[in-house]
Amino acid sequence: MQFRHFFVFSLTLLLAAVSLPAQDVEYPFQNTALPEDERLDNALSLMTVDEKIATIVGQGVPRLGIANPGATEAIHGIVRGGATDHPGLWGGGERVGRPEQQYQHSTAFPQAYGIGETWDRNVARTVGEIMSLEARFYSRNAPYKCLVLWAPNADLARDPRWGRTEESFGEDPYLVGEMVAAEVHGIQGDDPHYWRGAALMKHFLANSNEDNRFATDSRFDEALFRDYYSYGFWKGAKAGAKSLMTAYNKYNGVPCIANDFINHILRDEWGMDGTIVDDAGALRFMVSPHNYAPDINEAIRMSLEAGLSRFIDSNVKQVRDAWDAGFITPEVLDACTRYNLRTMLKLGLMDAECPYDAVDGDDMVLWETQAHKAQALRVTQKSIVLLKNDRDLLPLDRNAVKKIAVFGNRAEAVLKDWYGAMPAYRISPLEGIRAAVDSTQTEVRFQRWDSDGSAQELARWADVCIVCVGNHPNTSPDWDGQTVQSPWAYGVVAGDGREALDRRSLQLETEDLIKVVWQANPNTIVTLISSFPFAINWTAAHVPAIVHMTHCSQETGTALASVLFGDYNPAGRTTQTWVSDILDLPNMLDYDIRHGRTYMYFKGKPIFPFGHGLSYTKFKYSKMKVRKEDDRYVVRFQLKNTGPRDGEEVVQLYVRFPGDDARFRLRGFDRFTLKKGKKREIELIIPADDLKIWDSDAHAFVTPKGRAKFLLGASSADIRLSKRLRL
Repeated sequence: MQFRHFFVFSLTLLLAAVSLPAQDVEYPFQNTALPEDERLDNALSLMTVDEKIATIVGQGVPRLGIANPGATEAIHGIVRGGATDHPGLWGGGERVGRPEQQYQHSTAFPQAYGIGETWDRNVARTVGEIMSLEARFYSRNAPYKCLVLWAPNADLARDPRWGRTEESFGEDPYLVGEMVAAEVHGIQGDDPHYWRGAALMKHFLANSNEDNRFATDSRFDEALFRDYYSYGFWKGAKAGAKSLMTAYNKYNGVPCIANDFINHILRDEWGMDGTIVDDAGALRFMVSPHNYAPDINEAIRMSLEAGLSRFIDSNVKQVRDAWDAGFITPEVLDACTRYNLRTMLKLGLMDAECPYDAVDGDDMVLWETQAHKAQALRVTQKSIVLLKNDRDLLPLDRNAVKKIAVFGNRAEAVLKDWYGAMPAYRISPLEGIRAAVDSTQTEVRFQRWDSDGSAQELARWADVCIVCVGNHPNTSPDWDGQTVQSPWAYGVVAGDGREALDRRSLQLETEDLIKVVWQANPNTIVTLISSFPFAINWTAAHVPAIVHMTHCSQETGTALASVLFGDYNPAGRTTQTWVSDILDLPNMLDYDIRHGRTYMYFKGKPIFPFGHGLSYTKFKYSKMKVRKEDDRYVVRFQLKNTGPRDGEEVVQLYVRFPGDDARFRLRGFDRFTLKKGKKREIELIIPADDLKIWDSDAHAFVTPKGRAKFLLGASSADIRLSKRLRL
């Protein structure tokens, strides 16, 4: 199924091309027949100093008819805010929509961590398409637009204690880079002249600790800068992303907001000539706690001269004062304004018409369409990882299982995280399970906790038990319907984390509930609904079946039930190494991953390895061949479904480079569908550039000399075939 072609109306948009006749324009910059740079030159020449400064604090140019593009959080659905009927579940206190907005909802997908677990580029592209279509819907004829999407997140989940692991696609730079590039394409669209939305990647660079992030320093060498921490951003830039957000932390002693990598690498080398913004508060953090700039004026000068073009939470007066005091030169002011104008131009805001203006929501609220609902379900199904399935306990036969007991604090609700969309509906795990057996004689009973021993009685009654547990994405207490919201940077459970709060523990607080239920009934299935891995050693050793999925999808319950009852054969894969003990991890602020982080350097025995995931069927790999063809490498092999069901297999290609310090590196993957008993010839195409690693002496990506080992398999710990080839 090709996800990106399911909208008839989006195809219509992509075929449109708008060109205004020169005689109909008031200013030359409105003439679409002129080259982009000439149009920008003209617009810049017409602007006053105050208008230029206004673009640096996120405004448009009303006098010239250039609208403010606006922005929206968009990690797994655009965030438009709005009231909620259950603030305790939905994280009361989040930003709300503009009062003049008629709508407050949008399509809610799984957290980015779950999108990564699909290992499917088409999924990432679909999510980007839907988010930007809905952003266009909200922005039509609106004074407050939301056309700059703060997505995708290209940060790497190098440590499971990181509070924002939920926002990352995973620990591997190649996987993250491919998913980032796909989402960029989805957000920005295929029109050669216009963007449907502007993809603004975040957070550059090496921002994977929350505690004291405003003052910490991420230190590592040039090779890790290129091969690891910036790799996903580089892939996004190659895919067409022109904008990003800088991180709070320092990189090798210099705050990212004012680091010279903005001009030297992002702008000059990668060609990112769009809006580059700081994160909220980063400007004042330059003064304290970073103690890098003596005052705000100097912080503004350093940031703008380094290549930043917009401040998120500064104001016109603050920047004007810096200008009046001589801290901003005319050349720097013009350069920053030009970057911001280019984003407006690509979004069609300098033209009378744009093909993406054709998104019409008057008769069709996009998130209420069957197409968007179906894609939310499909993405969620693809994100589910079957971690363990001893005795083939799953899938359940709804006609044979007559009594199901559901337990746990994540069964009754779909929880919202800090940057989650507000869906028009949500289906909880318990609702999904009940709906799946609604037409049968199966009885479903539920109990959240075991405070009086009754959970074991219920477990003994059941044919099968399903325990739904996991973190709270807003680190709030589970106090029923009370609207208690954890304060910023605080939580009530050591194993929970979120923005501004790293995890203090890898332990699952509710694992004792799993033990109690399993003791009474070994036919126990654990559904871990979480934003990150847990060190569930006991559960992995004893419980026969475990599935993992992330929070926030409006279709959580339906997707989960479809997997539990075999209507959908899972094929999600882990995107992080699930370590068994916190002692397996280096110091949180040690950013040199060679000291034992990720599957490339990890020396312990994980609970579940990177790339792991099971299926209800089996696949056989054979007849592997590798050869170089022009500027690419081609890996061909035969894949056969030898099991009892149709299914999908995520094929993973790792490469052991000659002379490399990493064990091996992911360099190819794809997700294939195969009917039972069928086989097919598979071809993985690897561009030659993807088989280069950074040479610090040459200051360039270089193909290592010698024989490389190509390893093909179902996970980083399940290699089925290998071949050697001289690069």
